[in-house]
Amino acid sequence: MNPQTEKLVRRTTMVATITASYFLLTADYGPEPNVLDPIKKAILSAESSLKEYIFGAKKDSQESQMDSDHAKKHP
Repeated sequence: MNPQTEKLVRRTTMVATITASYFLLTADYGPEPNVLDPIKKAILSAESSLKEYIFGAKKDSQESQMDSDHAKKHP
């Protein structure tokens, strides 16, 4: 097999295994606090950071929306 393809398959398998393990472990605990909370917080933080990077910061869009709403109410 091509070395690059093999490397991609290996990494994809590792990510899939880690993701499946995380979901299987968290399914047992439910919403109660547990050992995996720091991992969950890191995943959510990375997700929000990526969304901010791709779509822009929420604060900027909310501030501009608030300014436009304020201008409409007080001409």
